Amino acid sequence: MENPPPQDDTTLPPEAQPAAASVAEETAQPEAPVDPLTALQAEMERWRDLAYRSQAELDNFRKRVAREQQETRAYANADLLRSLIPILDTFAMGMDAARAESEKSIVFMGMSMVQKQMEDFLREMGVQEVESQGKAFDPNVHEAVSQEASDSVAEGTILRVMRRGYKLKDRLLRAANVVVSSGAAKTEG
Repeated sequence: MENPPPQDDTTLPPEAQPAAASVAEETAQPEAPVDPLTALQAEMERWRDLAYRSQAELDNFRKRVAREQQETRAYANADLLRSLIPILDTFAMGMDAARAESEKSIVFMGMSMVQKQMEDFLREMGVQEVESQGKAFDPNVHEAVSQEASDSVAEGTILRVMRRGYKLKDRLLRAANVVVSSGAAKTEG
């Protein structure tokens, strides 16, 4: 009769497994005794490292919150200022109409004072007009509404501003609508 091949612990019946485990424990190398002082120092180093990491995480959290609060304060009025921009456009049209009547009229002079106050207020809030007239077209701050041929203005340069654009500090509130030069008119020949 043939002997069956030897089986490992996992294939032994449940009642034989504890005996096999105790045999394995007896044949294993005994662990070297651990010095209590070394163990305590290792534990202390682990907790010290954890404390340093926690302190660094807390410092980073504080800095991030301070940055977010500063950014929130800096851009909190963006929606209000964005809503004011169409009013500025309408006011500018009114100024043009008053100027056409007479620059010496009381209405024009009063509107000029109000316009200056509005411009000062916007400047104090950090709003700046996007420079456009005569500048190179920049798709980040300009929106081209059309192109026109021009013999005197290089291709890609802004010919006219149709609607002014504005920035709040470094963020765009509204892109400027512009007409861009397509360069010299091409002649068929």
